[in-house]
Amino acid sequence: MHKKSVRLVKDDDELGPSQEQEEEPEPEVITRSLSLSELRDMRKDFSRLPGEHIITWLLCCWDNGASSLELEGREAKQLGSLSREGGIDKAIGKKAQALSLWRRLLSSVRERYPFSKDVVCRPGKWTTMERGIQYLRELAVREMVYYDPDNAQLPIDPDEVQCT
Repeated sequence: MHKKSVRLVKDDDELGPSQEQEEEPEPEVITRSLSLSELRDMRKDFSRLPGEHIITWLLCCWDNGASSLELEGREAKQLGSLSREGGIDKAIGKKAQALSLWRRLLSSVRERYPFSKDVVCRPGKWTTMERGIQYLRELAVREMVYYDPDNAQLPIDPDEVQCT
């Protein structure tokens, strides 16, 4: 996995009317591979619990920061069984390029379940407002599984997805 840290170097002086504005410097991106112990910790943070619904698990992964973790394919493979489903776990490490864990998870679930009717959100009974919000967030994640991952116009945050 690669953790990226970005540092912008910027001159804080205000530009006067006669001064020309210089271009913003490119952010410096520093990457490094994760250690085996860091990968083990990630496995703990992002593993699906026995009996946990796929969409509930994906939402937990989002809440645990899956979108902020960039992994190359070989690193993603080293995570082992996250979903407890062979087809999904195999697909997580399929692409060699660096992708966020979140994007890997969504595309892997889509590959395993190509039809949205195959991934069910179970509403249960809403006894609290929190449970209702949780259900709406799960519906948003389900929508995201079937988004076009190359469409930059679509939100990457489940809380920004419109549900009707």
